[in-house]
Amino acid sequence: MENLTAMMAGSVWKCLVSVGDEISSDQDYVILESMKMEIPHAAPYKCKVVNVFVQEGDFVNEGDSLIQVEKLG
Repeated sequence: MENLTAMMAGSVWKCLVSVGDEISSDQDYVILESMKMEIPHAAPYKCKVVNVFVQEGDFVNEGDSLIQVEKLG
């Protein structure tokens, strides 16, 4: 299992996944808002969401864990 992390500091604008969801490579799972810009975070590979560490409105710093995934295939 691997934690996917924030690329930069910002507020969680949208959390697009829930525990148990299967997401494909390049599918957005969280959208952060920073300096009035939306920063989508996409899965690097096909995976299953094991844990979600954030919810909409949370503030995260660069490197904070957003979700935990298990690689599929």
